Amino acid sequence: MAAEVFGRLFTVLLEDEEFVARARQEGLTVRLVHTKPDCRIFVSPQGVVIGDEAPETAAITLRMSCDTAHALWMGRLMVPVAIATGRLRIRGKVARVLELVPMLQPAFDRYPDIAAASGVGA
Repeated sequence: MAAEVFGRLFTVLLEDEEFVARARQEGLTVRLVHTKPDCRIFVSPQGVVIGDEAPETAAITLRMSCDTAHALWMGRLMVPVAIATGRLRIRGKVARVLELVPMLQPAFDRYPDIAAASGVGA
């Protein structure tokens, strides 16, 4: 379920031409490692890869629980707070992650509907 919800979310981002252009320009790749339940997602301008097929290396790796990811995408937890409290751990440049957040707005806008359609509660 988590892989399905978050996979769909990142597919939405890849439909945003501005996001894809900027990701290509900056060589941006992101590896998300979620726990409880375990789920790995790799996002690049070329697409989304979910599960064991996801590459092990990326420009940025984000580790968090699925509950933390849900709270972030719902707007209930801000990225800087998640980093400061250790709920979000980053491998890569923290400044680059904070730079990335505004580029994610289309995903923030769509996440509540994607979660609801998958039966994930608010």
